[in-house]
Amino acid sequence: MMQIAIVGSRWFGAEVYRNLAAFGRVAAVVAPASEDRLAQAAARDGVRVVALGGRRRVEAADICGPVDLIVAAHAHAFVDTGARGQARLGAIGYHPSLLPLHRGRDSIEQTIRAGDRITGGTIYHLTDDTDAGPIVFADWCFVWPDDDARSLWRRALAPMGIDLINTAVSHAALHGFLPADDQDSRVLAGRLAAA
Repeated sequence: MMQIAIVGSRWFGAEVYRNLAAFGRVAAVVAPASEDRLAQAAARDGVRVVALGGRRRVEAADICGPVDLIVAAHAHAFVDTGARGQARLGAIGYHPSLLPLHRGRDSIEQTIRAGDRITGGTIYHLTDDTDAGPIVFADWCFVWPDDDARSLWRRALAPMGIDLINTAVSHAALHGFLPADDQDSRVLAGRLAAA
């Protein structure tokens, strides 16, 4: 059975936690505070919870020993090399854009501001660079003309993220590895020239 550590927060982290219970034992949860929805969901099930308490870095000791995979689900803390080294298959995260487009914390707002009609979500390997690791899986959706960042997240990108994380964890459990396709920076060249 896979041993998974989840680093995340809020509703999205709690939903990912609930879904991953079907794939394997969640060994630990790392959340910003013990009052966070993710932390509370895990604590109710007796799963070890590490509250960062204002720290913005997840270290090896926070993972609570070797695991098979670290899943970042609405994580706004940096998962450092030592922490990633605790996971046999590494660490993955969900980003609500088609990477390498719109890296960073405000990716959905960037999508809306850019007037993109198509966007999506990406599961990628965490590295030392923000949202720049190799891609595991991605999916896409249309941006409706009346979408704002909140409606796009709720309608399409959050459910997509949960599905993509489930797909990645299922793949890891079945095959013992995760795909790792380099992000293609050629897509950025045209965008930067047009900006």
